[in-house]
Amino acid sequence: MSARDVVFPAGRQALYEKNHYSPAIRSNGFLFVSGQVGSRPDGSPEADLKGQVRLAFDNLNTILSAAGCTFKDVVDVTVFIVDPESNFETIWQVFGEHWGEAPYPTLTGVGVTWLYGFQFEIKVIAKLPEAA
Repeated sequence: MSARDVVFPAGRQALYEKNHYSPAIRSNGFLFVSGQVGSRPDGSPEADLKGQVRLAFDNLNTILSAAGCTFKDVVDVTVFIVDPESNFETIWQVFGEHWGEAPYPTLTGVGVTWLYGFQFEIKVIAKLPEAA
């Protein structure tokens, strides 16, 4: 088995090492990004839901950028929402700030009961840019 080609965003490697997972892995032309939450640099959650979603997208975009990607390269999105009936509309307002223009990536939304103190998590698969 070959070694995993891990992508670490600047300044957050200690957080991932502490929690024993990789933020993203390059494999077969794709980037598989672990779920991103609205965590501050120390790992604590942003208190405000809109702020938490914005920070989750910021954290996601930092990882995408470290791999040479943008959100336009994303082909598949999975979101996890605590209490989606109450939180969906607020979260969806923030999506428009980051989602971009059509054609959109695929999307799966999952309602959950617990996200380690967070209310929102987003994980994606992106197509890596072709080698120059």
